[in-house]
Amino acid sequence: MDKPIAKAKILVVDDDTDIITVLRDRLEALGYGTVCAGDGLHALELIEQETPHLMLLDLEMPRLSGLDVLKRLAQSRPLGYEMPVIVMTAHGTITAAVQAMKQGAHDFLTKPFDVDHLAIVITKALERASLARQVECLRTEIEARYATIVGQSSAMKSVVEMAKRTANSDAGVLLLGESGTGKELFARSMHQWSPRRAMPFVVINCVALTETLLENELFGHEKGAFTGADRLQKGKIEMADGGTIFLDEIGDMPMPLQAKLLRVLQDHEFQRVGGTRTVKVNIRVIAATNRELKRAVKDGRFREDLFFRLNVVTLTLPPLRDRTDDLPCLAEFFLSRHVRETKKGPMRLAPDTLAAIQRYTWPGNVRELDNAIARAVVLSEHDLITPDLLALSPWDSPAGSGDGSLAYYLDLPYHDSMEEHSMAVIRHALDRADGNQTKAAERLKLQRTYLARLIKQKGISSSESSAS
Repeated sequence: MDKPIAKAKILVVDDDTDIITVLRDRLEALGYGTVCAGDGLHALELIEQETPHLMLLDLEMPRLSGLDVLKRLAQSRPLGYEMPVIVMTAHGTITAAVQAMKQGAHDFLTKPFDVDHLAIVITKALERASLARQVECLRTEIEARYATIVGQSSAMKSVVEMAKRTANSDAGVLLLGESGTGKELFARSMHQWSPRRAMPFVVINCVALTETLLENELFGHEKGAFTGADRLQKGKIEMADGGTIFLDEIGDMPMPLQAKLLRVLQDHEFQRVGGTRTVKVNIRVIAATNRELKRAVKDGRFREDLFFRLNVVTLTLPPLRDRTDDLPCLAEFFLSRHVRETKKGPMRLAPDTLAAIQRYTWPGNVRELDNAIARAVVLSEHDLITPDLLALSPWDSPAGSGDGSLAYYLDLPYHDSMEEHSMAVIRHALDRADGNQTKAAERLKLQRTYLARLIKQKGISSSESSAS
């Protein structure tokens, strides 16, 4: 026999004192704790006071029947759904037990009880309740990790506002933006804001697999469809039925699969690989790409009809360099998360670290910032995150190429360009001189006092320079 859930407390509700005595003795012999009530009103009071893990509830009682207890729990307390209820009924009143199940009861027992059957029913009910709590905890963790959009800049506020308005519809959404701007995060958030939130959210990366594997991943296959297909396998589209499917890197989907996807969007049906039976689905599609789809359509690399099906609503996520106001709150958010995940003590960003974060152009966008903070938390031996732990290079360009820094400066307004270039030159000289201001001034053909004044004016960190 399975062991009882550790220290589970069971509320026994019956107006027959003999039955209460028998049940209490049996439950305590099985290792459970018990509290008892002789009527429905007392039972409701004990639920408030004792918060039991499970209730054995008689249906026929004075003052308040078992069915009335279930109705009150459903109306007034979420606990009524979290706590499994097993109703107890006499032979010949199965109809009442069925009615109780409709009101939220998990199971029923008929009197007199078989002790083994009683133990099995209680154990299974507690296990289901425990599993439901674990699922809810995991769902909460996932939502906290993936459905938190951080940022108060005007650029982000406008995109979030439009995303929330769009979430309540089933319109196709196309998310555009550079790599690392958070397109999957937005897709997950839109799913959570939508009426489909209780149904699956399924992700497909259209560039990670070959055409054959991607087709199988999307549509599944029938048994015997190919060598090794020894059983039927459902595809991701079928698994997302009722929910949302996120097609990442849609611009890289092969043309033959684009035609099959178009049918799903138009007719809400498809056939598995190797199959002839039509499978109906009800899904909402959100697609994302960092490619220029209009050019791909013009070049014949992307179907125009599919583009218009996907492009009902377009949301363009701004790169991090265009939302610098969000850098402090993003950095603090990632710091808090990674400190929690690594189980380290409280940590904070040094002022010059935050300054370095705000100066950097973040070619990898939010993903790069997240990774930089994660690295700093892992490597830090103290509670202060210093700039060197971020490993940011002033010569890294947004494009990530060796000569990209010049293109970056040319894209900036004149004064911003000169300021960024000036700081980069000073930092480079300090780096070559191991932080020695005198040697750096000699390299730059500047007076040391003038260089010191520039360093102070531009907010270059003390860890990058020394006076001697």
